[in-house]
Amino acid sequence: MRALLSVSDKKGIIEFGRALEKLGWEIISTGGTYKKLKDAGISVIEIDEVTKFPECFEGRVKTLNPYVHGGILHKRGDAAHIAQANELGVEGIDLVCVNLYPFKEAIERTEDFDEIIENIDIGGPTMVRSAAKNFNDVLIVTNVNDYESIVTALETKNNTLEFRRSLMIKAFEHTAAYDSMIANYMNDRFNDGFGEYQFITGKKSFQTRYGENPHQKGALYEFNTHFTDNFKQIKGEASFNNVNDVNGALKIATSFGDENAVCIVKHGNPCGFALRDTLVDAYTEALKCDPVSAFGGVVAVNGIVDAPMAEKMNEIFLEVVMASDFTSEALKIFEKKKRLKLFAQGGEKLVMSKDSHDFKHVDGGFVYQNSDCICDNEVHNAECKSKLTASSQEMKDLEIAWKVAGLTKSNCVVYVKDAAMVAVGMGMTSRVDAAQCALKKAKEMGLDVSGAAMASEAFFPFRDSIDAAAKEGIKSIIEPGGSIRDDEVIEAANEHGISLYFTTVRHFLH
Repeated sequence: MRALLSVSDKKGIIEFGRALEKLGWEIISTGGTYKKLKDAGISVIEIDEVTKFPECFEGRVKTLNPYVHGGILHKRGDAAHIAQANELGVEGIDLVCVNLYPFKEAIERTEDFDEIIENIDIGGPTMVRSAAKNFNDVLIVTNVNDYESIVTALETKNNTLEFRRSLMIKAFEHTAAYDSMIANYMNDRFNDGFGEYQFITGKKSFQTRYGENPHQKGALYEFNTHFTDNFKQIKGEASFNNVNDVNGALKIATSFGDENAVCIVKHGNPCGFALRDTLVDAYTEALKCDPVSAFGGVVAVNGIVDAPMAEKMNEIFLEVVMASDFTSEALKIFEKKKRLKLFAQGGEKLVMSKDSHDFKHVDGGFVYQNSDCICDNEVHNAECKSKLTASSQEMKDLEIAWKVAGLTKSNCVVYVKDAAMVAVGMGMTSRVDAAQCALKKAKEMGLDVSGAAMASEAFFPFRDSIDAAAKEGIKSIIEPGGSIRDDEVIEAANEHGISLYFTTVRHFLH
Protein backbone atom coordinates (compact mmCIF):
# COMPACT_ATOMS: atom_id res chain seq x y z
CA MET A 1 0.00 0.00 0.00
CA ARG A 2 1.29 3.45 -0.89
CA ALA A 3 0.40 6.88 0.54
CA LEU A 4 1.14 10.28 -0.96
CA LEU A 5 1.56 13.01 1.66
CA SER A 6 1.81 16.62 0.44
CA VAL A 7 0.54 19.22 2.87
CA SER A 8 0.74 22.96 3.39
CA ASP A 9 -0.37 22.73 7.02
CA LYS A 10 2.18 20.33 8.46
CA LYS A 11 0.64 20.05 11.91
CA GLY A 12 0.56 16.38 12.92
CA ILE A 13 2.06 15.14 9.65
CA ILE A 14 5.09 13.52 11.30
CA GLU A 15 2.89 11.52 13.67
CA PHE A 16 0.59 10.56 10.80
CA GLY A 17 3.48 9.53 8.58
CA ARG A 18 5.07 7.54 11.39
CA ALA A 19 1.79 5.71 12.06
CA LEU A 20 1.42 4.82 8.38
CA GLU A 21 5.01 3.61 8.23
CA LYS A 22 4.41 1.41 11.28
CA LEU A 23 1.41 -0.12 9.49
CA GLY A 24 3.65 -1.02 6.56
CA TRP A 25 2.69 1.75 4.15
CA GLU A 26 5.19 3.06 1.62
CA ILE A 27 5.21 6.87 1.71
CA ILE A 28 5.70 9.28 -1.19
CA SER A 29 6.05 12.98 -0.59
CA THR A 30 6.90 16.37 -2.09
CA GLY A 31 8.96 19.45 -1.27
CA GLY A 32 8.72 20.68 2.30
CA THR A 33 6.62 17.73 3.42
CA TYR A 34 9.26 15.31 2.11
CA LYS A 35 12.01 17.15 3.99
CA LYS A 36 10.02 17.27 7.23
CA LEU A 37 9.24 13.54 7.13
CA LYS A 38 12.80 12.60 6.15
CA ASP A 39 14.31 14.78 8.91
CA ALA A 40 12.01 12.97 11.37
CA GLY A 41 13.57 9.66 10.34
CA ILE A 42 10.60 8.39 8.37
CA SER A 43 11.34 6.36 5.26
CA VAL A 44 9.96 8.44 2.40
CA ILE A 45 10.24 8.49 -1.41
CA GLU A 46 10.59 11.85 -3.15
CA ILE A 47 7.94 12.53 -5.77
CA ASP A 48 10.32 12.78 -8.76
CA GLU A 49 11.32 9.15 -8.20
CA VAL A 50 7.69 8.30 -8.99
CA THR A 51 7.10 10.80 -11.79
CA LYS A 52 10.54 10.22 -13.32
CA PHE A 53 10.52 13.95 -13.89
CA PRO A 54 11.94 16.73 -11.71
CA GLU A 55 9.87 19.39 -9.99
CA CYS A 56 9.98 22.40 -12.33
CA PHE A 57 8.88 25.97 -12.92
CA GLU A 58 9.58 26.98 -9.31
CA GLY A 59 7.49 24.09 -7.99
CA ARG A 60 4.45 24.91 -10.08
CA VAL A 61 4.66 21.43 -11.61
CA LYS A 62 5.50 18.44 -9.47
CA THR A 63 2.51 16.07 -9.14
CA LEU A 64 0.77 16.77 -12.47
CA ASN A 65 1.89 13.49 -13.93
CA PRO A 66 0.30 10.22 -15.20
CA TYR A 67 2.34 8.16 -12.72
CA VAL A 68 0.66 10.11 -9.91
CA HIS A 69 -2.86 10.46 -11.27
CA GLY A 70 -2.86 7.08 -12.93
CA GLY A 71 -1.81 5.60 -9.60
CA ILE A 72 -4.70 7.37 -7.89
CA LEU A 73 -7.44 7.05 -10.50
CA HIS A 74 -7.25 3.55 -11.93
CA LYS A 75 -9.98 1.20 -10.69
CA ARG A 76 -8.59 -1.65 -8.62
CA GLY A 77 -11.54 -3.91 -9.45
CA ASP A 78 -11.43 -3.33 -13.20
CA ALA A 79 -9.33 -5.90 -15.11
CA ALA A 80 -8.73 -3.55 -18.02
CA HIS A 81 -7.53 -0.78 -15.70
CA ILE A 82 -5.21 -3.18 -13.89
CA ALA A 83 -3.80 -4.48 -17.17
CA GLN A 84 -3.19 -0.96 -18.46
CA ALA A 85 -1.54 0.09 -15.18
CA ASN A 86 0.81 -2.88 -15.46
CA GLU A 87 1.52 -2.09 -19.09
CA LEU A 88 2.36 1.56 -18.30
CA GLY A 89 4.27 0.80 -15.11
CA VAL A 90 1.79 2.73 -12.96
CA GLU A 91 1.76 1.70 -9.31
CA GLY A 92 -1.30 2.30 -7.16
CA ILE A 93 -1.50 5.18 -4.69
CA ASP A 94 -4.02 4.12 -2.07
CA LEU A 95 -4.07 7.11 0.26
CA VAL A 96 -3.71 10.77 -0.62
CA CYS A 97 -3.16 13.30 2.17
CA VAL A 98 -3.29 16.88 0.89
CA ASN A 99 -4.20 20.27 2.25
CA LEU A 100 -3.88 23.27 0.04
CA TYR A 101 -1.66 26.32 -0.34
CA PRO A 102 -2.66 28.96 2.23
CA PHE A 103 -4.51 31.32 -0.13
CA LYS A 104 -6.58 32.84 2.68
CA GLU A 105 -3.48 33.66 4.70
CA ALA A 106 -1.83 35.16 1.61
CA ILE A 107 -4.66 37.61 0.87
CA GLU A 108 -4.79 38.60 4.54
CA ARG A 109 -1.02 39.16 4.57
CA THR A 110 -0.36 41.05 1.36
CA GLU A 111 -1.78 43.00 -1.58
CA ASP A 112 1.08 41.83 -3.83
CA PHE A 113 -0.83 40.15 -6.65
CA ASP A 114 2.16 38.15 -7.88
CA GLU A 115 2.58 36.60 -4.42
CA ILE A 116 -1.14 35.93 -4.19
CA ILE A 117 -1.13 34.16 -7.56
CA GLU A 118 1.68 31.89 -6.39
CA ASN A 119 -0.48 30.84 -3.45
CA ILE A 120 -3.15 29.37 -5.73
CA ASP A 121 -2.74 25.62 -5.49
CA ILE A 122 -3.07 23.63 -8.73
CA GLY A 123 -1.58 20.20 -8.13
CA GLY A 124 -3.18 19.87 -4.69
CA PRO A 125 -6.82 20.28 -5.73
CA THR A 126 -6.17 18.03 -8.74
CA MET A 127 -4.92 15.23 -6.49
CA VAL A 128 -7.74 15.76 -4.03
CA ARG A 129 -10.38 15.56 -6.74
CA SER A 130 -8.72 12.51 -8.31
CA ALA A 131 -8.62 10.62 -5.03
CA ALA A 132 -12.15 11.71 -4.11
CA LYS A 133 -13.47 10.54 -7.47
CA ASN A 134 -11.89 7.14 -6.89
CA PHE A 135 -12.97 6.89 -3.23
CA ASN A 136 -13.98 3.27 -3.79
CA ASP A 137 -10.28 2.40 -3.81
CA VAL A 138 -8.48 5.42 -2.32
CA LEU A 139 -8.55 7.19 1.03
CA ILE A 140 -8.55 10.97 0.61
CA VAL A 141 -7.42 12.99 3.63
CA THR A 142 -7.85 16.78 3.65
CA ASN A 143 -8.28 17.60 7.34
CA VAL A 144 -5.55 17.28 9.96
CA ASN A 145 -8.25 16.48 12.52
CA ASP A 146 -8.98 13.22 10.66
CA TYR A 147 -5.49 11.72 11.01
CA GLU A 148 -6.27 9.85 14.21
CA SER A 149 -9.56 8.37 12.98
CA ILE A 150 -7.91 7.23 9.74
CA VAL A 151 -5.08 5.50 11.57
CA THR A 152 -7.64 3.82 13.84
CA ALA A 153 -9.67 2.66 10.83
CA LEU A 154 -6.58 1.16 9.24
CA GLU A 155 -5.45 -0.49 12.46
CA THR A 156 -8.87 -2.03 13.10
CA LYS A 157 -9.45 -2.89 9.44
CA ASN A 158 -12.51 -0.66 9.50
CA ASN A 159 -11.67 1.10 6.24
CA THR A 160 -15.23 0.71 5.00
CA LEU A 161 -16.91 2.13 1.92
CA GLU A 162 -19.02 4.39 4.17
CA PHE A 163 -15.87 5.69 5.89
CA ARG A 164 -14.16 6.44 2.57
CA ARG A 165 -17.33 8.08 1.26
CA SER A 166 -17.42 10.45 4.24
CA LEU A 167 -13.84 11.47 3.47
CA MET A 168 -14.77 11.94 -0.21
CA ILE A 169 -17.53 14.40 0.72
CA LYS A 170 -15.13 16.38 2.90
CA ALA A 171 -12.65 16.47 0.03
CA PHE A 172 -15.08 17.93 -2.49
CA GLU A 173 -16.27 20.42 0.14
CA HIS A 174 -12.63 21.38 0.69
CA THR A 175 -11.84 22.07 -2.97
CA ALA A 176 -15.19 23.76 -3.59
CA ALA A 177 -14.64 26.17 -0.68
CA TYR A 178 -11.06 26.81 -1.82
CA ASP A 179 -12.04 27.63 -5.41
CA SER A 180 -14.96 29.75 -4.21
CA MET A 181 -12.62 31.78 -2.03
CA ILE A 182 -10.32 32.44 -4.99
CA ALA A 183 -13.18 33.40 -7.32
CA ASN A 184 -14.71 35.74 -4.71
CA TYR A 185 -11.33 37.35 -4.05
CA MET A 186 -10.75 37.99 -7.77
CA ASN A 187 -14.21 39.53 -8.09
CA ASP A 188 -13.61 41.67 -5.01
CA ARG A 189 -10.34 42.88 -6.47
CA PHE A 190 -11.39 43.45 -10.06
CA ASN A 191 -15.21 43.55 -10.21
CA ASP A 192 -16.11 45.52 -7.08
CA GLY A 193 -17.25 42.27 -5.46
CA PHE A 194 -20.09 41.64 -7.89
CA GLY A 195 -18.99 39.17 -10.57
CA GLU A 196 -21.08 36.92 -12.75
CA TYR A 197 -21.21 34.40 -9.89
CA GLN A 198 -21.24 34.87 -6.13
CA PHE A 199 -20.17 31.98 -3.92
CA ILE A 200 -21.39 31.82 -0.34
CA THR A 201 -19.68 29.10 1.64
CA GLY A 202 -19.74 28.27 5.31
CA LYS A 203 -18.44 25.62 7.67
CA LYS A 204 -20.97 23.89 9.88
CA SER A 205 -20.67 25.01 13.48
CA PHE A 206 -23.52 23.04 14.98
CA GLN A 207 -26.94 21.62 14.24
CA THR A 208 -29.72 23.74 15.69
CA ARG A 209 -32.47 22.07 17.69
CA TYR A 210 -34.76 22.69 14.72
CA GLY A 211 -35.41 25.38 12.11
CA GLU A 212 -37.88 28.25 12.42
CA ASN A 213 -40.50 25.58 13.22
CA PRO A 214 -40.13 22.11 14.75
CA HIS A 215 -40.82 20.35 11.44
CA GLN A 216 -37.82 22.10 9.83
CA LYS A 217 -34.16 21.17 10.19
CA GLY A 218 -31.53 23.83 10.76
CA ALA A 219 -27.83 24.41 11.38
CA LEU A 220 -25.42 27.29 11.94
CA TYR A 221 -22.67 27.72 9.36
CA GLU A 222 -19.75 30.11 9.78
CA PHE A 223 -17.74 32.03 7.22
CA ASN A 224 -13.96 32.14 7.51
CA THR A 225 -14.24 34.38 10.57
CA HIS A 226 -14.42 31.49 13.07
CA PHE A 227 -17.80 32.58 14.42
CA THR A 228 -17.88 29.65 16.83
CA ASP A 229 -14.86 31.13 18.59
CA ASN A 230 -17.34 33.84 19.58
CA PHE A 231 -20.38 31.64 20.20
CA LYS A 232 -19.81 28.95 22.79
CA GLN A 233 -22.82 27.02 24.02
CA ILE A 234 -22.49 26.98 27.80
CA LYS A 235 -25.95 25.65 28.62
CA GLY A 236 -28.75 24.33 26.43
CA GLU A 237 -29.15 23.72 22.73
CA ALA A 238 -29.86 26.63 20.38
CA SER A 239 -32.70 26.69 17.89
CA PHE A 240 -32.64 28.46 14.52
CA ASN A 241 -34.68 31.33 15.98
CA ASN A 242 -32.39 31.61 19.01
CA VAL A 243 -29.37 32.15 16.75
CA ASN A 244 -31.23 34.76 14.71
CA ASP A 245 -32.37 36.62 17.83
CA VAL A 246 -28.90 36.48 19.38
CA ASN A 247 -27.51 38.00 16.19
CA GLY A 248 -29.96 40.91 16.39
CA ALA A 249 -29.26 41.52 20.07
CA LEU A 250 -25.50 41.31 19.55
CA LYS A 251 -25.52 43.93 16.80
CA ILE A 252 -27.19 46.45 19.05
CA ALA A 253 -25.32 45.60 22.27
CA THR A 254 -21.93 45.88 20.56
CA SER A 255 -22.71 49.23 18.90
CA PHE A 256 -21.52 51.22 21.90
CA GLY A 257 -17.94 50.05 22.32
CA ASP A 258 -17.04 49.09 25.87
CA GLU A 259 -20.09 50.73 27.47
CA ASN A 260 -22.29 48.64 29.75
CA ALA A 261 -25.02 47.89 27.23
CA VAL A 262 -27.86 45.37 27.53
CA CYS A 263 -30.25 44.60 24.69
CA ILE A 264 -33.38 42.45 24.95
CA VAL A 265 -34.77 41.02 21.71
CA LYS A 266 -37.97 39.17 20.87
CA HIS A 267 -38.55 37.67 17.42
CA GLY A 268 -35.59 39.56 15.97
CA ASN A 269 -36.62 43.00 17.23
CA PRO A 270 -35.47 44.92 20.31
CA CYS A 271 -37.97 45.32 23.12
CA GLY A 272 -35.49 46.78 25.60
CA PHE A 273 -32.14 48.55 25.61
CA ALA A 274 -30.16 50.62 28.09
CA LEU A 275 -26.71 51.92 28.99
CA ARG A 276 -25.83 52.28 32.67
CA ASP A 277 -22.83 52.38 35.00
CA THR A 278 -23.39 48.72 35.87
CA LEU A 279 -24.71 45.85 33.77
CA VAL A 280 -27.38 44.88 36.28
CA ASP A 281 -28.72 48.45 36.22
CA ALA A 282 -28.63 48.43 32.41
CA TYR A 283 -30.66 45.20 32.38
CA THR A 284 -33.14 46.57 34.90
CA GLU A 285 -33.71 49.70 32.81
CA ALA A 286 -33.88 47.76 29.54
CA LEU A 287 -36.54 45.48 31.00
CA LYS A 288 -38.80 48.43 31.86
CA CYS A 289 -39.38 49.23 28.17
CA ASP A 290 -41.49 46.12 27.54
CA PRO A 291 -41.36 43.42 30.23
CA VAL A 292 -44.29 41.60 28.60
CA SER A 293 -42.42 41.07 25.33
CA ALA A 294 -39.19 40.33 27.22
CA PHE A 295 -40.81 37.18 28.63
CA GLY A 296 -39.18 34.35 26.65
CA GLY A 297 -36.79 36.83 25.06
CA VAL A 298 -33.11 36.86 24.21
CA VAL A 299 -30.68 39.10 26.10
CA ALA A 300 -27.24 40.26 24.95
CA VAL A 301 -24.99 41.55 27.73
CA ASN A 302 -21.90 43.55 26.78
CA GLY A 303 -19.82 42.25 29.65
CA ILE A 304 -19.60 39.53 32.27
CA VAL A 305 -22.73 38.35 34.04
CA ASP A 306 -22.18 38.02 37.79
CA ALA A 307 -24.32 36.53 40.56
CA PRO A 308 -26.46 39.62 41.33
CA MET A 309 -27.29 40.03 37.66
CA ALA A 310 -28.08 36.32 37.30
CA GLU A 311 -30.48 36.56 40.25
CA LYS A 312 -32.19 39.54 38.63
CA MET A 313 -32.48 37.80 35.26
CA ASN A 314 -33.91 34.69 36.89
CA GLU A 315 -36.96 36.67 38.00
CA ILE A 316 -38.60 36.10 34.58
CA PHE A 317 -38.43 33.39 31.93
CA LEU A 318 -35.69 34.17 29.40
CA GLU A 319 -34.98 31.94 26.42
CA VAL A 320 -31.32 32.87 25.88
CA VAL A 321 -28.62 34.97 27.52
CA MET A 322 -25.56 35.85 25.44
CA ALA A 323 -22.69 37.50 27.31
CA SER A 324 -18.98 37.95 26.99
CA ASP A 325 -18.77 35.53 29.91
CA PHE A 326 -20.39 34.31 33.13
CA THR A 327 -18.93 33.96 36.61
CA SER A 328 -19.05 30.50 38.16
CA GLU A 329 -21.51 31.84 40.75
CA ALA A 330 -23.81 33.11 37.98
CA LEU A 331 -23.74 29.73 36.25
CA LYS A 332 -24.83 28.00 39.48
CA ILE A 333 -27.75 30.39 39.79
CA PHE A 334 -28.80 29.82 36.19
CA GLU A 335 -28.83 26.04 36.77
CA LYS A 336 -32.28 26.51 38.31
CA LYS A 337 -33.69 27.47 34.90
CA LYS A 338 -33.88 24.23 32.92
CA ARG A 339 -35.04 25.79 29.63
CA LEU A 340 -32.58 28.70 29.65
CA LYS A 341 -29.75 28.63 27.10
CA LEU A 342 -26.46 30.39 27.80
CA PHE A 343 -23.85 31.44 25.27
CA ALA A 344 -20.51 33.12 25.90
CA GLN A 345 -17.71 34.56 23.79
CA GLY A 346 -14.99 34.75 26.40
CA GLY A 347 -13.20 37.99 27.17
CA GLU A 348 -14.39 41.19 28.75
CA LYS A 349 -16.77 42.55 26.08
CA LEU A 350 -18.84 41.23 23.19
CA VAL A 351 -17.52 41.46 19.64
CA MET A 352 -18.98 41.08 16.16
CA SER A 353 -17.36 39.53 13.10
CA LYS A 354 -18.23 42.62 11.01
CA ASP A 355 -18.94 40.78 7.76
CA SER A 356 -18.25 42.89 4.69
CA HIS A 357 -21.38 41.67 2.83
CA ASP A 358 -24.79 40.24 3.56
CA PHE A 359 -27.50 38.53 1.54
CA LYS A 360 -31.12 37.52 1.69
CA HIS A 361 -32.82 34.53 0.12
CA VAL A 362 -35.53 35.22 -2.44
CA ASP A 363 -37.43 32.66 -4.47
CA GLY A 364 -34.99 31.10 -6.91
CA GLY A 365 -31.89 32.91 -5.65
CA PHE A 366 -30.61 35.60 -3.34
CA VAL A 367 -29.89 39.32 -3.29
CA TYR A 368 -26.40 40.30 -2.23
CA GLN A 369 -25.06 43.61 -0.98
CA ASN A 370 -22.36 45.40 0.99
CA SER A 371 -23.13 45.23 4.71
CA ASP A 372 -24.73 48.30 6.20
CA CYS A 373 -22.61 50.16 8.71
CA ILE A 374 -23.98 52.54 11.30
CA CYS A 375 -20.88 54.58 11.93
CA ASP A 376 -20.16 56.19 15.29
CA ASN A 377 -19.75 59.62 13.68
CA GLU A 378 -23.15 59.70 11.95
CA VAL A 379 -24.83 61.40 14.89
CA HIS A 380 -21.88 63.63 15.75
CA ASN A 381 -21.62 64.78 12.13
CA ALA A 382 -25.38 65.19 11.71
CA GLU A 383 -26.52 68.64 10.66
CA CYS A 384 -28.75 70.57 13.05
CA LYS A 385 -31.71 71.80 11.00
CA SER A 386 -33.60 73.48 13.82
CA LYS A 387 -33.12 76.71 15.73
CA LEU A 388 -32.74 74.73 18.96
CA THR A 389 -29.73 72.47 19.56
CA ALA A 390 -29.68 69.34 21.70
CA SER A 391 -28.00 69.10 25.10
CA SER A 392 -25.17 66.63 25.67
CA GLN A 393 -27.55 64.09 27.25
CA GLU A 394 -30.02 64.57 24.41
CA MET A 395 -27.21 63.96 21.91
CA LYS A 396 -26.36 60.71 23.71
CA ASP A 397 -30.01 59.67 23.60
CA LEU A 398 -30.14 60.57 19.91
CA GLU A 399 -27.10 58.36 19.26
CA ILE A 400 -28.71 55.41 21.04
CA ALA A 401 -32.04 55.92 19.30
CA TRP A 402 -30.35 56.26 15.90
CA LYS A 403 -28.29 53.07 16.25
CA VAL A 404 -31.20 51.02 17.57
CA ALA A 405 -33.48 52.31 14.79
CA GLY A 406 -30.93 51.46 12.12
CA LEU A 407 -30.64 47.89 13.42
CA THR A 408 -34.39 47.29 13.69
CA LYS A 409 -36.93 46.27 11.05
CA SER A 410 -38.28 49.13 8.93
CA ASN A 411 -40.40 51.16 9.24
CA CYS A 412 -39.01 51.95 12.65
CA VAL A 413 -39.27 54.76 15.19
CA VAL A 414 -37.36 54.61 18.48
CA TYR A 415 -37.71 56.75 21.63
CA VAL A 416 -34.84 56.97 24.15
CA LYS A 417 -34.74 58.80 27.47
CA ASP A 418 -31.79 59.01 29.86
CA ALA A 419 -29.84 56.38 27.85
CA ALA A 420 -32.65 53.82 27.92
CA MET A 421 -35.15 52.90 25.23
CA VAL A 422 -38.66 53.76 26.38
CA ALA A 423 -40.60 52.92 23.22
CA VAL A 424 -40.11 51.33 19.82
CA GLY A 425 -42.36 50.77 16.83
CA MET A 426 -40.96 48.49 14.16
CA GLY A 427 -41.83 46.56 11.03
CA MET A 428 -44.77 48.82 10.17
CA THR A 429 -46.01 49.61 6.67
CA SER A 430 -46.46 53.23 7.75
CA ARG A 431 -43.94 55.39 9.61
CA VAL A 432 -46.82 57.21 11.30
CA ASP A 433 -48.10 53.87 12.57
CA ALA A 434 -44.62 52.99 13.87
CA ALA A 435 -44.42 56.26 15.81
CA GLN A 436 -47.94 55.98 17.21
CA CYS A 437 -47.73 52.27 18.09
CA ALA A 438 -44.54 52.93 20.03
CA LEU A 439 -46.19 55.72 22.01
CA LYS A 440 -49.28 53.61 22.66
CA LYS A 441 -47.11 50.78 24.02
CA ALA A 442 -45.19 53.21 26.24
CA LYS A 443 -48.45 54.42 27.78
CA GLU A 444 -49.54 50.83 28.41
CA MET A 445 -46.23 50.23 30.20
CA GLY A 446 -46.65 53.41 32.24
CA LEU A 447 -43.54 54.98 30.75
CA ASP A 448 -43.19 58.74 30.45
CA VAL A 449 -41.67 59.69 27.09
CA SER A 450 -41.65 63.43 27.72
CA GLY A 451 -38.15 64.76 27.23
CA ALA A 452 -37.16 61.73 25.14
CA ALA A 453 -35.15 61.67 21.92
CA MET A 454 -36.77 60.17 18.84
CA ALA A 455 -35.11 58.52 15.82
CA SER A 456 -36.42 57.31 12.48
CA GLU A 457 -34.16 55.18 10.29
CA ALA A 458 -35.57 56.88 7.15
CA PHE A 459 -37.00 60.34 6.57
CA PHE A 460 -40.39 61.51 7.80
CA PRO A 461 -42.40 62.20 4.64
CA PHE A 462 -44.81 64.57 6.41
CA ARG A 463 -44.82 66.78 9.48
CA ASP A 464 -47.59 64.77 11.17
CA SER A 465 -45.14 62.57 13.08
CA ILE A 466 -43.35 65.66 14.39
CA ASP A 467 -46.65 67.18 15.53
CA ALA A 468 -47.56 63.92 17.29
CA ALA A 469 -44.13 63.78 18.95
CA ALA A 470 -44.50 67.32 20.23
CA LYS A 471 -47.78 66.42 21.95
CA GLU A 472 -45.88 63.73 23.90
CA GLY A 473 -43.10 66.11 24.94
CA ILE A 474 -40.34 64.80 22.64
CA LYS A 475 -37.38 67.20 22.83
CA SER A 476 -35.04 66.04 20.04
CA ILE A 477 -35.36 64.13 16.78
CA ILE A 478 -32.85 62.55 14.43
CA GLU A 479 -33.57 61.27 10.91
CA PRO A 480 -31.78 61.06 7.54
CA GLY A 481 -33.69 63.87 5.82
CA GLY A 482 -34.19 63.79 2.08
CA SER A 483 -37.95 64.19 1.81
CA ILE A 484 -39.44 66.71 -0.63
CA ARG A 485 -41.22 68.07 2.46
CA ASP A 486 -38.14 68.44 4.65
CA ASP A 487 -38.88 72.15 4.97
CA GLU A 488 -42.28 71.36 6.50
CA VAL A 489 -40.68 68.92 8.96
CA ILE A 490 -38.07 71.54 9.95
CA GLU A 491 -40.77 74.17 10.35
CA ALA A 492 -42.76 71.84 12.62
CA ALA A 493 -39.71 71.20 14.80
CA ASN A 494 -39.11 74.93 15.18
CA GLU A 495 -42.77 75.58 15.99
CA HIS A 496 -42.66 73.02 18.80
CA GLY A 497 -39.19 73.87 20.16
CA ILE A 498 -37.69 70.51 19.16
CA SER A 499 -34.07 70.10 18.11
CA LEU A 500 -33.89 68.33 14.73
CA TYR A 501 -30.86 66.65 13.15
CA PHE A 502 -30.37 65.17 9.68
CA THR A 503 -27.73 62.49 9.18
CA THR A 504 -28.20 62.21 5.35
CA VAL A 505 -27.79 58.40 5.75
CA ARG A 506 -30.72 55.99 5.53
CA HIS A 507 -30.70 52.60 7.28
CA PHE A 508 -33.55 50.47 5.95
CA LEU A 509 -33.62 46.94 7.32
CA HIS A 510 -36.04 44.52 5.69
